[in-house]
Amino acid sequence: MPDPSSSPARPSRRPALVASDLDGTLLRSDGTLSDRSVAAIADCEAAGAVVVLATGRPPRWITHIGEALGHAGTAVCANGAIVYDLADERVLSSSTIDLAAARDIVLRVRRGWPDAVFAVETIDHLGLEPAWKVNFEPPAGTRFADALELVEVPAVKILARLVGHPEESAMRAAAAELDGLAEVTWSGGSGLLEMSAPGVTKALALAGLAGRLGVAASAAVAFGDMPNDLDMLRWAGRGFAVANAHRSVLEAADEVVGSNDDDGVAAALEVLFG
Repeated sequence: MPDPSSSPARPSRRPALVASDLDGTLLRSDGTLSDRSVAAIADCEAAGAVVVLATGRPPRWITHIGEALGHAGTAVCANGAIVYDLADERVLSSSTIDLAAARDIVLRVRRGWPDAVFAVETIDHLGLEPAWKVNFEPPAGTRFADALELVEVPAVKILARLVGHPEESAMRAAAAELDGLAEVTWSGGSGLLEMSAPGVTKALALAGLAGRLGVAASAAVAFGDMPNDLDMLRWAGRGFAVANAHRSVLEAADEVVGSNDDDGVAAALEVLFG
């Protein structure tokens, strides 16, 4: 495992693309974006690098972050299902789950975990089962219904809350059960499975974006903290884990930087970009 106390080695050339997860990585534990992080990202862009926010969040939950960053750059949302322009606040592309497959996903998860509670993200609204406990004000247009009704419209992500089930074993079992039907991942700590269309990942979305920009993966760096970041860290030429990352991410990363509360991403960018 890389030493989290060490500073990232200065590369022979600056990265052409910087991708960072938000929660637990770029954002502090209270959900805020520090002034140091804002300044570090501005310096990256001033140096000509492309900055991409890569998150499990839907677009509506990153608009305030876009504002803090001056409405610049691109975001990969919903674990890669949506590519979003922060400047124009519009969806550039999206990948939805086939309707029949979405229904099958719900039925299979219910068969394996009868107490599962579902939420469904679409391009323009959130769907929640009535039993889904929320600690936020549901956005306008939120639909409350049984999961089988919620997936009657195309979804970019289906979420299943499996409270009381070991997360890692549940994810492995769900991934096996839904193999070929959905891409299964999790962000850890909440008993929450996240399911997208087959093959949809942060890495795939970043690869497509980088390809259109003419940027090779070897010229990209990525930062993350949870299993839904693993593919992104492996895709990038250099993958960084923050010190507070999940064990699997710490083991997979090329290097470990300071924690999210210590502005580890910003500190690394200051070294990478001088």
